[in-house]
Amino acid sequence: MLASAALADTLATVAQTPAAARVLALDGPPGPWIPDGFVIVPQMGRGLGERCANAFAAVTGSAVLVGMDTPQLSRAMLVEAMRALGEPGVGAVLGPAVDGGWWIAGLRQADPRVFVGVPMSTSHTFSDQRTRLARLGLRTRLLPVLRDVDTFDDALAVAAEIPASRFAAALAGLDLDAASTAG
Repeated sequence: MLASAALADTLATVAQTPAAARVLALDGPPGPWIPDGFVIVPQMGRGLGERCANAFAAVTGSAVLVGMDTPQLSRAMLVEAMRALGEPGVGAVLGPAVDGGWWIAGLRQADPRVFVGVPMSTSHTFSDQRTRLARLGLRTRLLPVLRDVDTFDDALAVAAEIPASRFAAALAGLDLDAASTAG
């Protein structure tokens, strides 16, 4: 339920953001929950790095990529990322996550070398990704730090930031007493 709510909040934010195209790289069949105006492409590749590289390859021109684990993402954050990508000389944007990963990556032009082989889901993914971007000669603009949802404590903190969201409502609707006795 929490993942579905996080995805719904994220897609709603993306749908409200001005963009030439909105592409959803999806693992699984599309459903009626996808807002109008999204182009659906299958997630392809082994591991997150390959899936990120393939998602960028599915678009032309500048693009930003976000996951579904930052439901507090705002339209203003996405607009700022795209604006930064349009700055002269900027080839990439990257937003660090509290846990050492990243919550957003943007490229002026797709390049699979940016992601393939970078260790993902580690406490040093952000620094490794930033190093890779620098080695490729991409001047990178850093974006604000966000907390992504990996743990229950993360979920509580994020829900507190966005109390009127689907995510916060889903978290509030969990029967935690039943869940703790069922396990």
